[in-house]
Amino acid sequence: MSTDSQAPVLVWFRDDHRLADHPALAAAVATGSQVLCFAVVDDDSDGLRPLGAAARWWLHGSLAALGEALHRAGSRLLLFKGSALSIVGRLAVETGASAIFWNRRYGAAEIAVDRTIKERLTDLGVRAHSFNGRLLHEPWTIANQAGKPFQVFTPYLRAVMARSVPAPLPAPKRIAGGTWPSALLDAAVPLATLSLEPSSPDWAGGLRAGWRQGERAGRESFERFCRESLKGYADSRDRPSVQGTSRLSPHLRFGEISPRQIWHGVTAEAAREPGLARDAEKYLSEIVWRDFSHQMLHYHPHMPDRPHSGRFDRFPWNDDAQAVRAWQKGRTGYPIVDAGMRQLWQTGWMHNRVRMIAASFLVKHLLTDWRRGEAWFWDTLVDADPANNAFSWQWIAGSGPDSAPFHRIFNPVAQGEKFDPGGDYVRSFVPELAELPAGFIHRPWDAPPDILHAAGIRPGETYPNPVIPHGPARERALQAFRSLRGGSELDS
Repeated sequence: MSTDSQAPVLVWFRDDHRLADHPALAAAVATGSQVLCFAVVDDDSDGLRPLGAAARWWLHGSLAALGEALHRAGSRLLLFKGSALSIVGRLAVETGASAIFWNRRYGAAEIAVDRTIKERLTDLGVRAHSFNGRLLHEPWTIANQAGKPFQVFTPYLRAVMARSVPAPLPAPKRIAGGTWPSALLDAAVPLATLSLEPSSPDWAGGLRAGWRQGERAGRESFERFCRESLKGYADSRDRPSVQGTSRLSPHLRFGEISPRQIWHGVTAEAAREPGLARDAEKYLSEIVWRDFSHQMLHYHPHMPDRPHSGRFDRFPWNDDAQAVRAWQKGRTGYPIVDAGMRQLWQTGWMHNRVRMIAASFLVKHLLTDWRRGEAWFWDTLVDADPANNAFSWQWIAGSGPDSAPFHRIFNPVAQGEKFDPGGDYVRSFVPELAELPAGFIHRPWDAPPDILHAAGIRPGETYPNPVIPHGPARERALQAFRSLRGGSELDS
């Protein structure tokens, strides 16, 4: 393996599809060598979870935008498909690279793949350099006084808030793109052949209408949020009918913007306008929650497929395929739940407050194993993240560390009336209820016949009746949980 100073270096992009604040790219450019950039679509390595359909759609546009950005900077992006264990070593050998740079991953399977690749590269005489490009703080850097990882979010948040966050790195003005060997150019695959976008049928029209992928789009979305929605965020974030959230989650998921960029951007806004302090603190706590989720996945790799609390292995889940299908299609008869599930299907995204309501309904009203919901969200969310998705589902199910207690069962009617009081969110996604007055839109079954007639609603026909009444569903869920622990304290 060449150690010549003129040998190129490789940069491996993995869900960090940006040029700014990209530590691996910055370090590679700083060597002064030619920089060869590549990405691998790896559905083959053991333990790696294939992306869901909506995330694959996002990945297509994200890779396209990254390729264009690299081209403007003087480089190019080559794409490969297959096991990274076999591809990366070949790239190092055939390019004669002296080093490879990447940003770290934190799932157990990903770490195992990276460790094996690093060992093979070392045997080849190729230096492998890895960096933190994904989180504010890596999982092993935030610990309690005993030196162990936090299991509760609030003290974790306090520990993070007491620390500084490194300033984001600027994007390189120019990248000295090298020449790829012809054999590797032949082995690379065009983006279109990866079949990341749907074709038969093409169900992504709603996603295209609502989103633009890529670093530039992520930066513009963040700037718009700071300009228009950061003020009042602490209160408006729970109102799904208003643009009260940043909608940056898919950009963060695919690394089109970094948490450090967000942290320093929001902090700067709060410094310029002191009245934003409460809103900024609340928003930044959500970024810290993302870090906390990754810490949980790092130390508890079973999070996506096994309850953290062993007692939930014995939970008497109900297997009602018809009810689950009603939930997936937004036909439960509870308008706030149905609006959320239809928003998810149409746009690949759901408002966070409504995610909690819809998830609670599946787990507690329908007594459906949370893993069914986690898998559905994994397939339908453009921001489906292995840490956030799994940890949040275990949080709502009460089976994870620092989770909401199982006996906290959201009343979907009360939640709708509290967070969508005028019914505007429901009207946006459940148009068959659009003519109902606000007083009945979250409980159409209580509307008098004349009001239902005037609104064009025939219960059970134009809009379904509730799949299960709230009261009996709540009692059934509590009884199921009592069977695990025999505790009357559930009623306290």
